[in-house]
Amino acid sequence: MNGVTGRMGLNQHLVRSIVAIREQGGVRLAGGERLLPDPILVGRSEEKLREIAGAHGIERVSTDLDACLADPGDAVYFDATLTSLRADHVRRAIAAGKHVYCEKPLAPTTAEALDLARRAERRPVKHGVVQDKLFLPGVGKLKRLVDDGFFGRILSVRGEFGYWVFEGDAGGPPPQRPSWNYRKADGGGVILDMFAHWRYLLDHTFGAVRAVQCTGATHIPERVDERGQRYAATADDAAYATFVLKARQGGGDIIVQFNSSWTVRVYRDDLLQIQVDGTLGSAVAGLRTCKTQSRAATPRPIWNPDVPNTFDFYAQWQEVPDSGGEPIDNAFKAQWELFLRHVAADGPFPHDFREGAKGVQLAELGLQSWAERRWVDVPSLS
Repeated sequence: MNGVTGRMGLNQHLVRSIVAIREQGGVRLAGGERLLPDPILVGRSEEKLREIAGAHGIERVSTDLDACLADPGDAVYFDATLTSLRADHVRRAIAAGKHVYCEKPLAPTTAEALDLARRAERRPVKHGVVQDKLFLPGVGKLKRLVDDGFFGRILSVRGEFGYWVFEGDAGGPPPQRPSWNYRKADGGGVILDMFAHWRYLLDHTFGAVRAVQCTGATHIPERVDERGQRYAATADDAAYATFVLKARQGGGDIIVQFNSSWTVRVYRDDLLQIQVDGTLGSAVAGLRTCKTQSRAATPRPIWNPDVPNTFDFYAQWQEVPDSGGEPIDNAFKAQWELFLRHVAADGPFPHDFREGAKGVQLAELGLQSWAERRWVDVPSLS
């Protein structure tokens, strides 16, 4: 496991996934056996690695990635390092014959991502990319509504993601994200980070992305890093995008508006909120919850700004109940269990490097749209 001293690698992948899997006695396989992951933590600081390992009952650490890749006893390589470093690490892992699971984006460019997919297929090794949003209960409920035909013909989707990330000024709250996120040279930027999420979420839930129009911005031009030093923010911290999808059901186009921002204050139910409107009904989903309003329950307001509003619009929505078929565990852990079953028992795992390349492609085309101030088509990567 490379990159576990970082925020995502430590919290979501090590503590809430691998450590949690170990504490529950491993991943149950079809034959009744249990697969218990035995991680070796890899990074640059042995002191930090040993501190993390000691806190979570892990015995093995190393600062020598090549030595770890050469060990035939470890079958899987996981990467949560900087985006700018990931492709090289993954190439070395594939060459060493390791199955590879990694954070998104898979690579800085579509060409590099496709090259990694081809290398993994030729070796061959099993490969996967984190697509955690698909395992969120709220998104799972949305998918169930789509599959059940609740919306009728889907007309539009509106997504709002983000929160205020503090700048790191002395005396103020510490920033919630690392400084490299705001450096273009290190693979930072909200477009490269979040469009990888929106691609798989839209493709798998509503329909294939066919076109993108995007405007990005660097609203906060200067921030303070982990050492207290001021630095220029060279990567985008907000993106305002419109996508056109080919509907999976009913034909026609679906228009999607999606705002992604680390410079917005939250006035909604969750850090991610998605509204879907269709001819027969609408839904609003967050990370864990989802509410619906059917056509029969839709109110009939009339525009009149001269009198107070008499509708309680929020009261006219119904909560979608949990389903036993939806993951209620941590989304990262749920996908980790699928990948480990995929490696050990050839279980299904559709979230491979080619799927990851699609996310990189959408980010690249979003950046192109912003630079050229125009719509850009999204071609098939097949």
